[in-house]
Order: sequence, then structure tokens, then C-alpha cells
Amino acid sequence: MIPREFSDRIDVSRETAERLEAYAALLQKWNPRINLVSAASLPEMWTRHFLDSAQLMELAPARATHWVDFGSGGGFPGVVVAILSADRCPKRLVTLVESDARKAAFLLNVVRETGVTAKVIVDRAERLDPFRANIVSARALAPLGSLLSLAEKHLSHDGIALFPKGADHDAEIERALESWRFSVQKAPSLTDPASAVLRIEGISRV
Repeated sequence: MIPREFSDRIDVSRETAERLEAYAALLQKWNPRINLVSAASLPEMWTRHFLDSAQLMELAPARATHWVDFGSGGGFPGVVVAILSADRCPKRLVTLVESDARKAAFLLNVVRETGVTAKVIVDRAERLDPFRANIVSARALAPLGSLLSLAEKHLSHDGIALFPKGADHDAEIERALESWRFSVQKAPSLTDPASAVLRIEGISRV
């Protein structure tokens, strides 16, 4: 059963709840073999990982039909986004990009078991042709400057990037502005008062 610390913040249907629970069970089963998330975070996975990922949906335009998640790893935020989108935005495709073949195998298993509309690509984002996606995301993957390089390549002209960042997000923004122009909105994180989700658009090189 989904704990209240998640359900009190994110409203989900019964079918979505069942998919999230199935995903959580698969994560616990696979994690000892692949180390998808730190073992210490598993007891708090509904806040540390699931809620932290789900909050991105609240910042995304419902009309977005293609969402690309880079460095998906154990599926955060990409799989959570795909599960929530199945109910809220059923026409949306979520593409999960992961270079580690073992983690990609886990992602494929979750997609199959939950029946969501998602595609898994086993490669590095830098090597892929432009997606022209409406939304790109990445969690704990790289510094903001590197993420902006990926976003510039793979976003449509009016697309947005959603990047959860930790307590040093202001410093990351300042460093990125040395090489990039962009507009950014900072949404306070639901899981850590010092952190934020950066909603970025209008990306170009200085």
C-alpha cells in the first residue's frame, strides 16, 4: 500500500497506485543485485525517490507528448513520470535513456510489468540524434552546465527542462550562466526544503 507521505501529496487513481506498488516491489527485488538506489534509502523510497520524482509532473505542461529522461538508472524520475502519465496524459511517450545495460534491463522489466507507454534506449545521451522532445529531465546525473548541453540538443524549440537539484542549486545556476543563457524558475522541493526543481527554457550558448 502506498504510504500517506506520498498519497497526501500526490493524488493517484487505484490503477496508478497498483502500478507504483508493482514498481516498488520490483525495485526491492532487483536492488540487491544491481544497486539501482542506495540500500540505505530503500526504507524511505516513497519520499526519497517516488515523491521526489512525482513532483516533476506538477511542473510539466499536460500537452507535452514526448518526455525524455536522461540517465534513468533505477527509473527516477522517468518511470514514475511514465506511470503517472498513463493516467493523466495517456498519449504521452516517455523515453528512458540509460547507458548501463543492467539498469536498462531493469527498466525494460518495469515497463513490461506495469504496461506503461515508455521506450528504453541503452546508450549515452551525447551520442543520440536529437529527440526534439517537449520535456527533458535528469536526476542526480551531472552538473547543470552539462545538463543544459543535453537539453539544448534534445529539446524542441519551445520545450522545457526539469532538473531536481540539491542545496547548492543557486551556485550551479551562477556557474552555468557563464556559458549559457536561459530562463529558470525554482520550485521548492517537496522532499527537502533546501533543494529545488529547476524549470528551464529558452536555452542557448553564450
